[in-house]
Amino acid sequence: MGKAALGLLGILGLFSQIPLASAEGSQEYSVLIISRERIEASTSCEIGIYLNDQLSGRLFQEDSLSFNLPAGPVDIRLRRLPGQAPGCDNGIENQRSQRLTLSNGQINKYRIVSDHNGLFLKKASLNYY
Repeated sequence: MGKAALGLLGILGLFSQIPLASAEGSQEYSVLIISRERIEASTSCEIGIYLNDQLSGRLFQEDSLSFNLPAGPVDIRLRRLPGQAPGCDNGIENQRSQRLTLSNGQINKYRIVSDHNGLFLKKASLNYY
């Protein structure tokens, strides 16, 4: 019985050396909301949202997405995605991106608008009452 108790104490001692998983950390996050709620992007096509050149979301008309992102710079690119609607094939398009700098604990809302250069983000109010 002495050897079993000693073995159990040894195993418990090993477990005390392993760090515990925790959701708390020193890295803060920012919320980025991108909406297509208005008719400022005059296309019936689905719009793809690329964060740092990774397809991260798809927006249809009257839709919005939110992302929890670490604070710091993020490159955002918008493009029409091919789909069921006629005229949504990409062809040649402008591949420019916008760089946003996000701060800790900040909520940022942007809406998608279009002009002769293509799709881009425009700062919007949060409209929380």
